[in-house]
Amino acid sequence: MFKSTEEELVKKGAEITTREIKQQPELWEETLEIYQTAKKDIENYLEIIKKNASGNRIRVVFTGAGTSQYVGDTLVPYLNANGDNNAYIFQSVGTTDLVASPNEYLFEEEPTLLVSFARSGNSPESIAAVDIANAVVENIYHLTITCAPDGTLAQRSENEDNNFMLLTPKRANDDGFAMTGSFSCMALSTLLIFDTTRFSQKATYVHTMSNMGQEVIQRETEIREIVERDFERIVYLGSGSLSGLTREAQLKILELTAGKIATVFDSSMGFRHGPKSFVNERTLVFDFVNNDLYTRDYDLDILEEVKDDEIASGVFAIGQTGERNFSGDQFTFSEKAQLLPDGYLALADIMVAQTVAILTSIKVNNTPDTPSPSGTVNRVVKGVTIHEFKK
Repeated sequence: MFKSTEEELVKKGAEITTREIKQQPELWEETLEIYQTAKKDIENYLEIIKKNASGNRIRVVFTGAGTSQYVGDTLVPYLNANGDNNAYIFQSVGTTDLVASPNEYLFEEEPTLLVSFARSGNSPESIAAVDIANAVVENIYHLTITCAPDGTLAQRSENEDNNFMLLTPKRANDDGFAMTGSFSCMALSTLLIFDTTRFSQKATYVHTMSNMGQEVIQRETEIREIVERDFERIVYLGSGSLSGLTREAQLKILELTAGKIATVFDSSMGFRHGPKSFVNERTLVFDFVNNDLYTRDYDLDILEEVKDDEIASGVFAIGQTGERNFSGDQFTFSEKAQLLPDGYLALADIMVAQTVAILTSIKVNNTPDTPSPSGTVNRVVKGVTIHEFKK
């Protein structure tokens, strides 16, 4: 896909999605530059919030729908270990949950920073989540991380003193059906804001990620060989932030194949507790292997177990080389000098999953750029009724 001509990709209905997966390493470098330019303004805004919280910890609620929600799901575990936990409590809540049951997620007297992730900024739930948070929480602030400067959320932020907007690179506003660069760029922006690791180290992480992303592009043939196996089901597993990532990885398969390939996701340890029943002789099992020495053992244990069961069509580790490694098949990045922590490793890993998804979409004779033949699933969700909320 990545070496095909534009004309070849257009014929397959895959030109947009292929291009948007492929350009991510460049967009990550752009995201770093955008953050560096806005860094002082962001820090000043967060200091105002801390001051007005009067010594109380601020609930940072990451929110979005679908892939935008999975940004928060992926990052919260990493930020719980590496964010400013004296100042913040990190939580991920989908707008779909927050809007439907606001009193279970928003609390009037708790200082709250609602971080809204949005590709278009026009989803009804995203807009309603901001409105409801304003109505419920007394001390409410907003951080809008979006890909579309002309979207409703972006336009609103320009007129609200309690709302800071950070735009991703222009090309991260995906035109394809499935969110790819929008996901990874919104996630990276958030890491750069809330990770307390020194900036120079974060910049090194980004450069390493970009090199690893380029490697995915160059090694497409290896991923294609995996997809050529006989399968009808895919499992994604991981631990920590990579457990959160599994939900986004499985969604790419579900979206781009229009449900023709069945998928499940779970944590590496949680998979044994029933979901492992999903595995049969036509199942591919992938595990995003963590670089934390302790956590990594649990990822490798389940990989070895499923391999030894000799049921699955294929069992694969995705990650970097460590002191202990999987004895079976793996997509191992060649980068060894810099082992990435899971928050950043997730963004290199997702490019592997995105590539698996687009190749699988082609394999099942679908068109990745417009994968829903019935038109019942849309790029920007439709048919949502936002009911009046009475506090």
